[in-house]
Amino acid sequence: MNESVKWQDETYNHVFEEEITGLKRRITHDNTTTVADLEGTLKNLYISEGNNWEGRGPLGDTVISAQIAAYEHFIAEWKKELASSK
Repeated sequence: MNESVKWQDETYNHVFEEEITGLKRRITHDNTTTVADLEGTLKNLYISEGNNWEGRGPLGDTVISAQIAAYEHFIAEWKKELASSK
């Protein structure tokens, strides 16, 4: 792997895993959390991603991309789980 992008991949993977862990913890300990709640947070992440007027740089771009991917993944998996339990 090219050393100049290795840090981005490592950062992305770390942030993604941390977000997934946090989301699992959230739904385990707060039974009032809904898919709609997480979709609302995801919507705000999309807005933050688009509001890059201050130029957050490669690190900030990597972090927000990983957060969005984690939310998208988690929501999709949770919806599948909820559908299969009906």
